Amino acid sequence: MNETATSISVIIPTLNEAAELPETLRRLRQVPEVREIVIADGGSADDTVKVSEAAGCVLVHGAPGRGRQLRAGAERARGEVILLLHADTWVPPEAGRALLACLAQPGVVAGGFYKVFRDPPSWLVRASRFKCWWRLLVARRVMADQGIFLRRDTLARIGGVPDVALMEEFELCARLRPLGRLALADATVVTSARKFRKLGVLRTYALMWRVTAGYYRGVPLEELRHEYER
Repeated sequence: MNETATSISVIIPTLNEAAELPETLRRLRQVPEVREIVIADGGSADDTVKVSEAAGCVLVHGAPGRGRQLRAGAERARGEVILLLHADTWVPPEAGRALLACLAQPGVVAGGFYKVFRDPPSWLVRASRFKCWWRLLVARRVMADQGIFLRRDTLARIGGVPDVALMEEFELCARLRPLGRLALADATVVTSARKFRKLGVLRTYALMWRVTAGYYRGVPLEELRHEYER
């Protein structure tokens, strides 16, 4: 087992996230183990860059697409551990301690947090914490909005974050599984339910299922990204 890691670099992909980013950054600053926050921006037209600069974040610019943005940000990161985090996902103060303890377990190569939605629009999205456990048990996968963490040297072993337009967490977890176990840290993040509020709960789940089914059928990821974001 590798020696105990102590420093965390957080990578956040952004595209017009000026409204969500300040609170996310404020909460990250309350995590003592976080030594660096890298904003991987995909060409924001709002004040995302200004917000990031004012907060003292490292900025990386590139073409839009979560996978390629995360890849560019992770390549710039210097921490022993990489945490891939959405701009609208809030971490608790104990997240760093829980993350590092999780990675210190024998056989664990990567993991995520439990997740709940803030202000869920329906009871249908209130069982999200249980779904995190069930998904890991059945599919051995962590979703991107849970936060995904792993050691920087482990990420290098699998060739970095997959340079894909969408479904980067599916590709990432698939590459990690042969190396060891994925696990959930003993902490819960709170993420936005904005997509559910925008499209409605049933339409959002239907969209997610269509995109996931398309991924397993081999539909090109750029095509799936257009469907997911339209």
